[in-house]
Amino acid sequence: MNITLKQLKIFEAVAETQSYTRAAEKLNMTQPAVSMQMKQLEETIGLHLFERQGKKIVITSIGARMREHEKKILLRFSRLHEFLNVLQDKDEKITISAATTANHFVTHMMADFSRHHPNVNITLDITNRETLVSQLQSYDPDFVIMGEPPKKLDLDYQQIMENPLVVIASVDHPFVGNERSKKISMREIIEMPFVVREEGSGTKAAIRRHFKANKLNFVSSYEMSSNESIKHAVVAGLGLGIVALHTIKLELEAKKLVILNVENFPLERYWNLVSRKGKRLSPVALEFQDFILKSASFYQQSYKDLLPK
Repeated sequence: MNITLKQLKIFEAVAETQSYTRAAEKLNMTQPAVSMQMKQLEETIGLHLFERQGKKIVITSIGARMREHEKKILLRFSRLHEFLNVLQDKDEKITISAATTANHFVTHMMADFSRHHPNVNITLDITNRETLVSQLQSYDPDFVIMGEPPKKLDLDYQQIMENPLVVIASVDHPFVGNERSKKISMREIIEMPFVVREEGSGTKAAIRRHFKANKLNFVSSYEMSSNESIKHAVVAGLGLGIVALHTIKLELEAKKLVILNVENFPLERYWNLVSRKGKRLSPVALEFQDFILKSASFYQQSYKDLLPK
C-alpha cells in the first residue's frame, strides 16, 4: 500500500474545509488535482473516505478514524521538519584548526568571509602540528590549514598558497648593509647563532631537510615555541631566524627586522587546506572552502611583495 505524505496533507485539508475547492485554495493547488489525489487515495486503500451531501463533502466514519492516525503522522512529520531545521542551523558553523604560523593570514581570510556571511559562526583553533594531526585523526575540524599533510591519514587536501621561509636578522646585524653585492652563502650563515621553532614543528623539520640537501648540518642555538618569541629574540640580537614570510610583515614595515639575501632562500613551502576523506561538510563549509581557494592568490601576492628585489 503506497500512501504518500502529500495525499495525507490533502486529505486533512479536505476534511477540515469540507470542500475540494477550499482545500485546493488552502494548498495552492487546482480543484481537479485535489479531487484526483483523493480518488487515488481511496482506490489505494479500497475504502470511501468522503461522501457528498448536497454541496458539502462530508468525511465518512472510516475517514474520521483514518484522520486520527493521519493527524499523528503529520504532527510527527512537523516535528521531524523542525528538528532538521535545527540541524541545518547548526551547520551555519565552521570549525577550523590552523598551524600557529598560519594565524597571520587565516584571521584575515575569516574576516573577509564573515563580511559576506555575518550569520556564520567560525571557530578557529591555532595550535601546533602534533595537535593538528590528532584532530585530523579524530575527524574533529571541518578543515585544517597546515604545511605538509601527514602521509598516514586518508585525507583530501589542496595547496592554497605558497609559504616561503626566509632568513631574518636584526637591523644592526653584521650581515645587514649595502656593501654586499652578492648573496650571502648558506655556509656563512650556518656559522651564526640561530633562533628557530622547537623540535617537532613542521618548520624546524623543513629547515633541517633544506640544509641537509645542501650538504650542511643545521644546528640551532635557541629554540622557541612561537614565531612571536623568535621575532623578539632576533630583534634583540640573539641570532638569525628562519620564519614564514607572512609572519613578519609588521616588523618589516616598522624596520625592526631585515630579510637577508641568502643563497637557496626563500625556502619554498606551501599551505594546504586539509580535511578527512569521508567527513561530511555542510554547504556553508563547502562555500568557505571555495572562498579560500579563490582568494588565496590575493593574500599570497601581498606577502611576496615583501621579498627583497
